[in-house]
Amino acid sequence: MLGKVEICGVNTSQLKVLKGAEVRELLIKSHAGDKEARDRLINGNLRLVLSVIQRFSNRGENPDDLFQVGCIGLMKAIDNFDVSQGVQFSTYGVPMIIGEVRRFLRDNNSVRVSRSMRDTAYKAIQCRERLTAEKGSEPSVEEISKELEMKREDVVIALEAIVEPVSMYEPIFFDGGDTIYIMDQISDKVDGDWLEEIAIKQAIRNLSDREKMILSMRFMGGKTQMEVAEEVGISQAQVSRLEKGALGKIKKEIR
Repeated sequence: MLGKVEICGVNTSQLKVLKGAEVRELLIKSHAGDKEARDRLINGNLRLVLSVIQRFSNRGENPDDLFQVGCIGLMKAIDNFDVSQGVQFSTYGVPMIIGEVRRFLRDNNSVRVSRSMRDTAYKAIQCRERLTAEKGSEPSVEEISKELEMKREDVVIALEAIVEPVSMYEPIFFDGGDTIYIMDQISDKVDGDWLEEIAIKQAIRNLSDREKMILSMRFMGGKTQMEVAEEVGISQAQVSRLEKGALGKIKKEIR
């Protein structure tokens, strides 16, 4: 795809590039209803679309299809860009184009996500947006799951299911300076199975105070059942029953 001269009948070697001042002027005119200015903006930013879709060249998709989808993202960016924010159009436009392409790839992915899981994910997204508007800050997964009366794990799984996997080397920001990649924003510490960890923590929260104390003394404090029994003031057999019961509850919750 990188060596292709024409995409959708467009000669990529002759694509125009607009200057910053031109882009701003055309955006203002376009938002005022000037169709010619909007067309000039689209034609003047096709090279931006081309640079974005080249990142997806290894997906096996038709370059013409990706280019057309990228142009849809470009038009959305043009129509929704806020000139008063004082940032370059490319800073806003690139993520919009990438999002549109990813949406296309996700909808055409051979790995299908069930309708019920998609519905759960979209409900969670709507709930998150509503709570954000009401509280002025993004809600936690616990708040979303409580609002929807669903298990936290179900909400997390549904949201993850509709996310298109990305490369660690995916650029997330470039505006005339050094490019910042996804890997630059991720901590060096990576959990092995974070979803299982979430489920275990939730299961532990549902235990009684005595069960939590027994498990803490046994597995965090490293004490024997006999030592726990002496400290708590119950028999070793009772400690054993409480411990087995608590572990059984946890296993049942995370299945």
